[in-house]
Amino acid sequence: MLPEAVETGEVRLKNGDIYELVASAVTEELGGKKVTMLAYNGSVPGPTIRVGEGDTVTIRFVNKTDMPTLLHSHGVRMANEFDGTHIVQPDVLPSETFDYVLTFTDPGVFWYHPHVREDLQQNMGLYGNFLVTPKDGTYWSPADHEETLFLSDVLMEDGHIAPYSKKYSTHALMGRFGNTLLVNGKTSYTIKAEPGEVHRLFVTNAATVRPFDFRIAGARMKLVGGDNGRYEKETFVESVLLGPSERAVIDVHFSAAGSYPLEHRTPTKVYTLGEVSVAGDPVPPIGPSFDELRTSVQLEKEFDKLRAYLVKPPEKVLRLLVTFDMAKVMGLMTGGGMSGMSSGGHDHGGGGAMGGMMGTPVPIEWEDDMGDMNTYSTSETVRWIMRDEATGKENTDVIWKLKLGDLVKVRIVNDPTSMHPMQHPIHFHGNRFVVLAVNDVLNDNMVWKDTAMLKTGDTMDILLEASNPGKWLAHCHIAEHMHSGMMIEYDIE
Repeated sequence: MLPEAVETGEVRLKNGDIYELVASAVTEELGGKKVTMLAYNGSVPGPTIRVGEGDTVTIRFVNKTDMPTLLHSHGVRMANEFDGTHIVQPDVLPSETFDYVLTFTDPGVFWYHPHVREDLQQNMGLYGNFLVTPKDGTYWSPADHEETLFLSDVLMEDGHIAPYSKKYSTHALMGRFGNTLLVNGKTSYTIKAEPGEVHRLFVTNAATVRPFDFRIAGARMKLVGGDNGRYEKETFVESVLLGPSERAVIDVHFSAAGSYPLEHRTPTKVYTLGEVSVAGDPVPPIGPSFDELRTSVQLEKEFDKLRAYLVKPPEKVLRLLVTFDMAKVMGLMTGGGMSGMSSGGHDHGGGGAMGGMMGTPVPIEWEDDMGDMNTYSTSETVRWIMRDEATGKENTDVIWKLKLGDLVKVRIVNDPTSMHPMQHPIHFHGNRFVVLAVNDVLNDNMVWKDTAMLKTGDTMDILLEASNPGKWLAHCHIAEHMHSGMMIEYDIE
């Protein structure tokens, strides 16, 4: 019998510490039903690992699952040999242990997850946060409390998580959208606060495909940070859009007692994910007025130098597109070639699929509207593509050679004319970049990033800082797209 999942905790590590992280199966309750999930140290999400900026720690990873896996420390600019990908190490097999030695160069919120069958392992609960405390005590504004929030979803069917194929990724066209949305692994999550408090939320999208437009209704939200640290300018926002693997740091002020819903909003639906329950006596302000919006002079100077690259032509151009074998997909749909695989309650007519391919592309696909066409598409019948425009090479045939210390302007084109265009969160391992412009609209508030989501039809110019030597991957962070080919390599020497 599997152990029951435990509550997610926080562990504080000092420079030089060794911490054991164990992946294993657990029983968890979702919506009143007991389901089997995967967990790090028995919890979903795994423990929040808090370290200091500049510290080096060893994560002693133990694989107690029944499948090969790897541990990827997402957004961390670690030594290349500890990136946790197939190009730098073999899989960690069941019962094996591997030591990941990680140096945390940047302050902010990062996360860890598998880099083997993410569509299955991550979706079943293998994810957790690193929280890196800045050396500069004034890096963030004062806050009464800090919370880490993981946004995710799972596809439930008949009281169980819908099955996965062990041979390949299913739902390869659009990705495996869940029908049960989660915050920190819970179907309804509650944060407690007192009137007048400011809470800093470190928010991570751990879904394999679903974008989240996150808000706390009725509260004032201030966007202060992103993937790899602070924005140059703080801004008040109504909501924050996060593609898979993107992060946001949001300061939230609760002025009065009451219930403040945690929400995900799409153009057609509002999902309530939980609430912030504010009660008790008002507390005095912890710092300056929440109305104050800070600007980092240091970051402004740093980013202004990078803006000089706006007028320069791109050194690399990537085009994002898809092809697939319609006959094979239709054969699986009509011939039962995936018997034992569930369609998760989708429409069985397939009409939505044809509409999705033949109709006008939409900027963001918020839900799976393709029915069985998506369910029965697999990583063997669908080929998602990152094409290097200069060479015509695609996916893992693309190996860029970059020079250590260079700033490389990369243009990414999300082709709206391919067979089924949709949004793509593109992630670069081991290094960071800024978004210079999207569709020729200049970015006037930069933040260092490791992932950026392109909407359908977008052309995005980024400036990649080649600061970390080694063999690195860049890929779409929709897990089913990555497993269907959407990945390149870039080497820094």
